[in-house]
Amino acid sequence: MSDLWRSYKGFDAVRGVSLTVRRGELFALLGTNGAGKTSALEVIEGLAPPTKGTVRVLGHDPMRERSKVRPHTAVMLQEGGLQAGLTVTETLRMWAGTLTRSRPIDEVMDLVDLRDRARVIVRQLSGGERRRLDLALAIVGKPEILFLDEPTAGLDPESRARTWLLVRELLASGVTVLMTTHHLHEAERLADRLAILHHGVVVREGTPTQVAAAHAHRVVFRTRRALPSLIGTVDVVGDTVTVTTTDVPATLAVLDAWEPGLEVSSRPATLEEAFLEIAAGVAA
Repeated sequence: MSDLWRSYKGFDAVRGVSLTVRRGELFALLGTNGAGKTSALEVIEGLAPPTKGTVRVLGHDPMRERSKVRPHTAVMLQEGGLQAGLTVTETLRMWAGTLTRSRPIDEVMDLVDLRDRARVIVRQLSGGERRRLDLALAIVGKPEILFLDEPTAGLDPESRARTWLLVRELLASGVTVLMTTHHLHEAERLADRLAILHHGVVVREGTPTQVAAAHAHRVVFRTRRALPSLIGTVDVVGDTVTVTTTDVPATLAVLDAWEPGLEVSSRPATLEEAFLEIAAGVAA
């Protein structure tokens, strides 16, 4: 994807985004509400044309050369549009019948833990079960590239963990995954690389560790004494002091001069903390 723009009636939802997703990796596309991630993903999936720029999936234009791309990709949308009157098995069989290749239906139901709901009609499924059925439909065709739009939205912790395990198994088998998610812990656990969109542009890109490391560290220590002048933001709760700073060496030097031998711990920002800084406009 190179210099991608997508506009609606004069509003630029995506503004010059360039990204490369490598084969066999999980790339997470993160962003605040309205950041442009869904607009970008729809173009990559071939569901909408770009206003400007170039998108290639497996070397082909995903919209103009859909017949060359579609057999090798699968999409799990936020809303799957399931037929409410069909059973789980009927839904999977119907979808599998449209594909050039497919996994055995029973195998797919086992993968998403829906075997015991095989004869239940869709309208009687819980929200989490419908989400798992959406995922089943996405993987039944053995895709080379899997697009996951908020794959664990509405899932309970056990189902979310099972979905993570399934995604890891797909990655291990060589599947490439492009995912959007609001669960930052999910991105931190699963993503090989990620990009954070803000106001339609990429403001951070790299591994989860690299993205988090670009933000302020937390220096934590305990004291009841009046504090010296410190670089950064100071938060005091009881006798615990947390200094949020971009200059850890200088902060540690001040503390050592102030109280030699003070026990201090330092850690980089988490991905969630980095994301919240961006969402607040601090790093925009």
